Amino acid sequence: MTDFNFKKWNNILGWFVFAVAVVVYGLTIEPTVSFWDAGEYILTSSKLQVGHPPGAPLFQMFGAFFSMFALEPSQIGAIMNMMSGVASAFTILFMFWTISILLVKLVKYNKDDSPSKAYAILGSAMVGSLAFTFTDSFWFNAVETEVYAMATLIMAVLFYLGLRWEQDMNEPRGNRWLILIAFVIGLSFGVHFMGLLTIPAIGLLYYFKNYKTITVKNFIIANIASAAILLFIFKLLLPSTLKLFGYLEVFFVNSIGLPFNSGTIITGLMVIGLFYFGLNVTQKKGLKHANTLVLCLMFIFIGFSSWMMLPIRANAQVVINENNPSDARELLAYYNLEQYPETHLFYGPQFTEIYSGADKDEPFVDDKKNYERDDEAGKYVIINDWEKSKQNYNHEHASILPRMWSSEHAENYMMFTGLIDFKVDPNLQTRAYNEAMNAGLSEEQSGRYALGEKQQFDQLVNDFKMRVARGEIDYEDYNQFLKRYGQQYLVIEKPSFTDNIMYMLQYQFGYMYWRYFMWNFTGRQDDIQGRYTYKNGNWISGINVIDEMHLGVSQDNLPTDVLENKSRNTYYFLPLILGLVGFFFLMYSDLKRFWVLLVFFLLTGLAIQFYTNIRPFEPRERDYSVVGSFYVFAIWIGFGVYAIYDLLRSSIKTKFLAPAITLVCIIIVPGVLAANNWDDHDRSGKYTTNSMARKYLESCAPNAILFTIGDNDTFPLWYLQEIEGVRTDVRVVNTSLFQTDWYIDQMKRKAYDSDPIPSQLTHNQYRGGTRDVIAYKEISEKIARDTLDIKQFMDFISSEKPNTKVKFAVEAQQDDPERYPKHLLNSNYYPTRNISIPVNKEMVLKNGIVKPKDADKIVDHLYTQVSGSYIYKNRLLMLDILANNNWERPIYFTGGAFGAEDYVWLKDYLQLDGMCYKLVPIKTAVDRANPYDMGRVDPDLMYDMVKNWEWGGSGEDMYYDIETRRNGITYRGNLARLIESLINEEKLDKAEEIADIAMEKMPVDKFGFYSLLEPYVSAYYEIGNVEKGRALYKDVAKKHQENLVYYSGLSIENQEQKVGEEIYLDIQRYRALIDILVIYNDKDFALQETKTFNSYLTLFDELMDRYSDDELPEVPDDMDMQNAIKDTIERIAPEN
Repeated sequence: MTDFNFKKWNNILGWFVFAVAVVVYGLTIEPTVSFWDAGEYILTSSKLQVGHPPGAPLFQMFGAFFSMFALEPSQIGAIMNMMSGVASAFTILFMFWTISILLVKLVKYNKDDSPSKAYAILGSAMVGSLAFTFTDSFWFNAVETEVYAMATLIMAVLFYLGLRWEQDMNEPRGNRWLILIAFVIGLSFGVHFMGLLTIPAIGLLYYFKNYKTITVKNFIIANIASAAILLFIFKLLLPSTLKLFGYLEVFFVNSIGLPFNSGTIITGLMVIGLFYFGLNVTQKKGLKHANTLVLCLMFIFIGFSSWMMLPIRANAQVVINENNPSDARELLAYYNLEQYPETHLFYGPQFTEIYSGADKDEPFVDDKKNYERDDEAGKYVIINDWEKSKQNYNHEHASILPRMWSSEHAENYMMFTGLIDFKVDPNLQTRAYNEAMNAGLSEEQSGRYALGEKQQFDQLVNDFKMRVARGEIDYEDYNQFLKRYGQQYLVIEKPSFTDNIMYMLQYQFGYMYWRYFMWNFTGRQDDIQGRYTYKNGNWISGINVIDEMHLGVSQDNLPTDVLENKSRNTYYFLPLILGLVGFFFLMYSDLKRFWVLLVFFLLTGLAIQFYTNIRPFEPRERDYSVVGSFYVFAIWIGFGVYAIYDLLRSSIKTKFLAPAITLVCIIIVPGVLAANNWDDHDRSGKYTTNSMARKYLESCAPNAILFTIGDNDTFPLWYLQEIEGVRTDVRVVNTSLFQTDWYIDQMKRKAYDSDPIPSQLTHNQYRGGTRDVIAYKEISEKIARDTLDIKQFMDFISSEKPNTKVKFAVEAQQDDPERYPKHLLNSNYYPTRNISIPVNKEMVLKNGIVKPKDADKIVDHLYTQVSGSYIYKNRLLMLDILANNNWERPIYFTGGAFGAEDYVWLKDYLQLDGMCYKLVPIKTAVDRANPYDMGRVDPDLMYDMVKNWEWGGSGEDMYYDIETRRNGITYRGNLARLIESLINEEKLDKAEEIADIAMEKMPVDKFGFYSLLEPYVSAYYEIGNVEKGRALYKDVAKKHQENLVYYSGLSIENQEQKVGEEIYLDIQRYRALIDILVIYNDKDFALQETKTFNSYLTLFDELMDRYSDDELPEVPDDMDMQNAIKDTIERIAPEN
């Protein structure tokens, strides 16, 4: 008998690790908005608005509560981030108690045992929970406003409750834990579906508790049943309930004639009545298990009721109302993520379908009926031509387990399959013959025509294959060739079942899970997104021999940029080893518990990657989504500590054994993790996302319309407008969302100080299924060459007259309308690609779109030519704004993309104002030699903007994450253009001031992308400050030198096969720097640096000796390796 109070110390130490976690996350949270979805979550939580599917209403309600404690709007971001920190700290608390419960049961600890065993259990729980506290992915989630921190908490709570239920399962009222579990399961739908993955593990706890004899049969049944419960709740119970609500809503409104929402209310009352009836009957009849089941279902629904917030707030027409889930049908679509691409897990199309055309037997299938409220009729009406209106996938390119499914990622899939094989369609000649006969040619003429077509295309294919054999064609070129010719002329092989399985194992499980797992427990190479190469995003250990074997390249003489990347974290396998010790200890000690945790581990890791069917490559790393499996592995780390104690306790007899082991393990696992991860997870003092958003908004004139593209140029701007009230007069229009009717509706309503967008299209003209795509149809050559005024163009496209419909165009082209689906024939087309936009010079000057000094440059019309054969709804609405704006509101583009369609084919009429491109009636043709330097620059206007920019801590001692560094590309490029314009106007002092700001706020050694610094070296020479030019030259040259030294230390095979392109690019960029010295006649310095350059070039003599002049690997056209140094020296000191 001992006096050690295990329960007391279990609680104390649990709250201690909680406190450690709270302090750590409180010290390292980002004090404001961060990149990606965080801005959207902050504003939709604080103001209870509607975010993107599948929604997180419970998370948002918690966020609204937390944000109440902010003393001013600018603190709301930090408070919301701290909510994630608190949720993560509670995860650590429940993890500690979970490990202690598991170990108490595993080692059969009771109060009569020696304190040493208790110390070992508590020490193990402490090490495991602290290890998880400092893991890479979990810490990342803990310091920003994202759902994954709270989702992990729900998962931890559910598993802990499952263990408590297992303890009391056969006790009176023991099932109260099960009912609580059901409630938390319902709540999890209001945060993230990830928490549901705990259900099978809880089911197995029940199985092992109640089935003492384990047989193969009942083991298999138990596992299947546990998975079936998960699928029942996730895929059947709640979706079916939403379907019932939607169906009865339409029935009671359309068939019975009741008001809107009456069907929803009646169905809700029916559900409540059914639960009352079920509870009443089961209680009266003493059906204990049935009563518990009804209670569980009821509490799942009570937890799920947080979703009622979504339609309530959607009907309130809040400013941010994504997908407008205002009724049961829309809520179901929201739940099912219907706005995202459809995926097929077990059978469906592959990416090669895009090359093959429609399915031959059934090209079109029925689409879902799209209901919409008709307030005048008081009914729900179907607004889409749903019959045979959805293109069916080509079943010839379908497969079991279609892992490679996304046609948008075709060229990336070919990295795994190899180049897709193809052959010329054997029916090509017959088809050409039939076409010629149908065109009225004779049989002899048709035969000659068909043979010519066949021979011509055979030659085209042979030439292409020769280019492939010579290595001139990359995956992108290959993809473009197949897309261009595949549907009409080629028979293309689909990836085999083996290809799909290998892709799943190599990429989805290997690269997109195992790599993330190793990041957390072995080490991480850097924070740059991996692209399946040796260079970035891999796991490393810090043990060079192993890392060299894994990466395939030497780890000696690494450049400073690599070594000093704060995300280069090395744990020397210590967390992994301790976790594996615990893994095998549990497997040896208790196979039942081991299987429960293994299933939990697999479902929260590999199963997620299987279900999401990940594509190569996503816009960012996705390690945050599989953090649940890292939670389980950290439990095994805790078990590893006890395993060491169990191994040593028989040979080392001291009461200090358990504390000593605990202390050592804390140092070598949580300690190593914390020491490595602190610097790249410490976001305190980082305001770069906030400052970026301010730059965009402050670049716009009053009452502007700003077209954005993606998450990072939209959500932070929304945050600033919604939370901090910055520039609420600017209407931010996300062009990705602009192809949905609900978003267009919102843009046509006033929001704060921003007026509705100018638009002539009515809701009925752009609602779902209407004008989603407008096709180009050439009626006659004359009309095709004509230029239409934009108002006429919009009138034609929005018309319902028969001659504006595709059916008319098809018949005019003497084509058979029966070949086309009904919905396409009823859609509009455009007969010319050429559009003119009239310029109201008076309004342009009055509204300050162009300054009076540039009035003489204003043109009478803007001319645009639509590229491609389709106008999608978002581009149509952009044209609609242009047609109806009459130059009353300035129009801007963020510049997040460079496609012509992103600027409504008006790239020749832009002006760079700060961070945004303003549409101006001054033609500045894009220079083909510098296609990214779009538009003109007003140096005075932009200078004033830049001087007032906030930099959000940039230039100070902080962690510059990859998104901050990527923004440096835009900043440096835009400031370089401003400097050039100031120099051209001989405003040298201002030019130098801007260059100094760029160097101060974007330090050379922090932001990378060194080629963008070449204009700054030139600028300092232009200004006349040679010392600054030389200093910057040296800083940049040093980076190239370090790279070349590293490459030179690699084997010749690696130089040739792995880093050949990098070697040539570094030499090219290095030489370009020297050329700047030559151009500005800095002879002595240039000659000295040229000799230095020559010394680095000689490092690759052995590589160069492998090639004759005509065998050198392909390099950029202006790069002649053999003559590089000779040319430069001659320009400095010509031979006599």
